[in-house]
Amino acid sequence: MLELRPNCEACDCDLPPDSAAAMICSFECTFCAACAQSRLGGRCPNCGGELRRRPIRPAEALMRHPGSTRRVFKPLAGHDGEG
Repeated sequence: MLELRPNCEACDCDLPPDSAAAMICSFECTFCAACAQSRLGGRCPNCGGELRRRPIRPAEALMRHPGSTRRVFKPLAGHDGEG
């Protein structure tokens, strides 16, 4: 089951479980669409994998299986922190 991590690893913006702006790689590294497209060129900086839109878990399933609360933040070199 996907963790549904709560933030972008590059800019730390919030990505709630129902966000259509969340992008993930096959290892679930999580980035916002803005960072994924403009800063990362669609590739995960951690593993080199392709970044794809994260699926949205249905609300009824989210009640039983909520998203993760563990934030991962690895600022990119030269990134201003806005995303």
